[in-house]
Amino acid sequence: MAESLLELLTESGDFVSGQEVADRLGISRNAVWKAVQKARDEGIEIEAFPRKGYRIKSTTEAFGVKSIASMIKTKTIGQELMFYKEIDSTNEECRRRARNGNDTDSVLVVADTQTAGRGRRGRSWQSQKGTSISMSFLLHPHISPNAAPMLTIVMAMAVSKGIEEIADIPVGIKWPNDIVINGKKVVGILTEMDTEPDYVHNVIIGTGINVSETSFPEELKDKATSIYNETGKMVSRAGIVANIANRFEEYYEAFLKNTDLSGIAEDYNKKCVNVGRRVKVLDPKGDFEADAKGIDERGELIVDVNGEEKKIYAGEVSVRGIYGYV
Repeated sequence: MAESLLELLTESGDFVSGQEVADRLGISRNAVWKAVQKARDEGIEIEAFPRKGYRIKSTTEAFGVKSIASMIKTKTIGQELMFYKEIDSTNEECRRRARNGNDTDSVLVVADTQTAGRGRRGRSWQSQKGTSISMSFLLHPHISPNAAPMLTIVMAMAVSKGIEEIADIPVGIKWPNDIVINGKKVVGILTEMDTEPDYVHNVIIGTGINVSETSFPEELKDKATSIYNETGKMVSRAGIVANIANRFEEYYEAFLKNTDLSGIAEDYNKKCVNVGRRVKVLDPKGDFEADAKGIDERGELIVDVNGEEKKIYAGEVSVRGIYGYV
């Protein structure tokens, strides 16, 4: 019933009286009110005024199970979709699902806001209500533990393409998995694994996306941004989530084919903002400067150090631009 209500209000584009909605849908006024409440629970803003009726305020901000699921076109990824207005952590919810016996690649957990989100190295990841996306995939790939970290790069490709196609703005990747727009970070990705020495139980990939934030803490404002800040446009959060899921299945299948990144490395290197630039490699053994050339099929960054080619692994070192974040 909520779907019929949305269709009616969308076609009108203006206020429709409660009685007209009831007559056209063949339901009671009480049923109309219940349908409005259900749509609001899905994140759709519906205005209600006495003697005017109902009107959809914004379809861009429709953010819930139905708005996301209607745009997911995958065979498996994201087909088991859970949405929460608030949750401790989408990664934690995936972990709970895994403990309860889920063993498919279909789980996608999405939240409007997190209360205990995490970034890399235990840092917190803030997510403001109504302005960001928190989403996590629960995967059970039949791969070796050594191959599992490459899924972070698979996710980076899916996120960069997924956002780019919805926001209509170039989106890059700072090796290995920071998503950047105009040189500032807009997305964080955290991959966590439950493994044994020779077996992967599951992989959880969490993603936090700054969509419409307009301000950031002092320590972040020079290197963090949002899609809105860079485009001046409000974009559909549901559309971004669905598009990322669609893209992720495509890149995930390419990864599983050879259990490496040979199928996507060329596309990744085109989006990697470090390629062709001088970078500073932050190595526990001693920092050094090098020229970044791109990744290999394992996701290692190939750099040139005074004519000598080296490969660096993301788990051991990090890379910064010489004159800034990228």
